[in-house]
Amino acid sequence: MIGRLTGRLVDEEADGTLLVDVNGVGYELLAPLGTVGRAANEGMLTLHVHTHVREDAFQLFGFATTEDRLVFRTLLGISGVGPKTAVGVLSALSSADLSRAVAQSDLKTLTSVPGIGKKTAERLCLELRDKLLPVTGATTREGKKAPTSGGGKRDLLLSALTRMGYKEPQAQKAVQSLSDRLEAEELGVLIRESLAILSQ
Repeated sequence: MIGRLTGRLVDEEADGTLLVDVNGVGYELLAPLGTVGRAANEGMLTLHVHTHVREDAFQLFGFATTEDRLVFRTLLGISGVGPKTAVGVLSALSSADLSRAVAQSDLKTLTSVPGIGKKTAERLCLELRDKLLPVTGATTREGKKAPTSGGGKRDLLLSALTRMGYKEPQAQKAVQSLSDRLEAEELGVLIRESLAILSQ
């Protein structure tokens, strides 16, 4: 099993697929949006890896922190949540935001994530409540209520862009330019459109 890789980023695709060169060997990994910005250090990338083995596939998933990897593995334990859905969740929400949404049964935030319907969101709240709190340190409703992202695609999009390394004023400008399409488009489409705007 591969647990960690340190190398040079060769390519990054829109779907989160990374190609990392480690001493001449190219490793292809799928990572949540924003991972590269948080894992890069002086031109090198250090990723904490989850190796996913099936009869028909051998896939690597990369994360900026061991906490993100642990939350990913916890998500995989939920019925109906596969690796790509788990990556999608961590692309839209930080580990802390996910834990707060679960602790507060914030279905609006959870169902705003692509691939998460109401039933899956309810299952996440039920099954993850006690599992995520020790990982992220979030509090339940009975404890001190931590600030949330507020839910909705606007906040999810803004959070995703800032986690990718963009300054908040830049991210807000890109989000504002897409304000008339926020409810109609999927989050993945909005992120790609925002990145196109930010690269101009």
